[in-house]
Amino acid sequence: MDVPVKGALPDPEEGATGPGRRSALDRALRDRSLRALRARWRTASLASGWRFPSDWGLPEVDAVCAAVLGRGTPDVALAGLGRARAAAGAGLAETLTDLAALHAVLEDPDAADGFVAPDVDATPARLLRLTAVAWADVALDQVIRAEVTDPLTGLPTLPYLRTRLGELYRQAERDRRPVSEGHALVVVSMDFAGAAGWTRLTGMILAADALRGAFDGGESLVVLGASAVAAVVPRDGGLATRAVSLRRALAERAGVDRLLRELPGPRIRVVRLPAGHGAACELLDRLSRN
Repeated sequence: MDVPVKGALPDPEEGATGPGRRSALDRALRDRSLRALRARWRTASLASGWRFPSDWGLPEVDAVCAAVLGRGTPDVALAGLGRARAAAGAGLAETLTDLAALHAVLEDPDAADGFVAPDVDATPARLLRLTAVAWADVALDQVIRAEVTDPLTGLPTLPYLRTRLGELYRQAERDRRPVSEGHALVVVSMDFAGAAGWTRLTGMILAADALRGAFDGGESLVVLGASAVAAVVPRDGGLATRAVSLRRALAERAGVDRLLRELPGPRIRVVRLPAGHGAACELLDRLSRN
């Protein structure tokens, strides 16, 4: 790896006996080192301008940390992170600054709190190129194909919802009735700021399942981003009841997983749709990164 790996894992404790105890100590030390590196990297990335803390922790982050601490080449893991960042909606500049934060943390192991000064220009060009190419592959593919269904949750993606809202706004214009009188946007936001990447995957799958259960009619469901799902629903007398059912379903599903139970509860909001389709699309873009 071009980036020096400092603060490597210590040897198992002196006096440990037996292969089983040594193996358990090794695993404990690896897990502790991975969590420490992940926390320092996150702190450095947020301090350098990462805009939305809740969408930083992806499973690919853990893969990069494991590759670095394993003293192997991180190329495959970094490419995976670049692709994941693009899929989650992070820009290229933000993605490369995040990589620079990792490099700065590794370069300064004495900064245990993660407060370092990331510099993209100081990051090895090979790692920048590797991450940027992976990011661009996904970003270009999204532009060309405009994928309709999210493979993780099975819900439609933002391009579908923009199209669906366009239909609603055209109908509202013909009927001379504001869209907000007939429909509302129900948003479920998950707080994954303190969660490992795999917990995020489980949480999003369960949130999507709860959303489908609460809105099982003709509502338009969508995955908004890395930590939110939403539904465009009729604004009628049953909306409040379905929102309560959704909250109950989310609590029941989160209750089966210990790590999810430790996270802050999901936030459910009923959001008023704006007057025009363009403003509605801007609203979706903001909600997808919050």
